[in-house]
Amino acid sequence: MNNAIHETLELHELLMFKNLCLTKSSTMTGLVKDQELRDILERDASQTKHQIEHLQGLLSARGENL
Repeated sequence: MNNAIHETLELHELLMFKNLCLTKSSTMTGLVKDQELRDILERDASQTKHQIEHLQGLLSARGENL
C-alpha cells in the first residue's frame, strides 16, 4: 500500500522526532544521579527504540527510502 505524500512526510517527521527523543533520553541517562529517574529514562529509551523500529518498518513496507 502506498502512502500519500503528506502521510510519508508525517511518518518521516515522527521518525526524526523520536530519534531526537532517544538522543535526549540517552544523553540525560548518563548525567542523572537519581536511580529512579535513571530507570525512567532507560525505559523511555527502550520504548523509543521500539517505536523507531516500528516507524522504519512502516516506511520500508511501503517502499519509502529512509
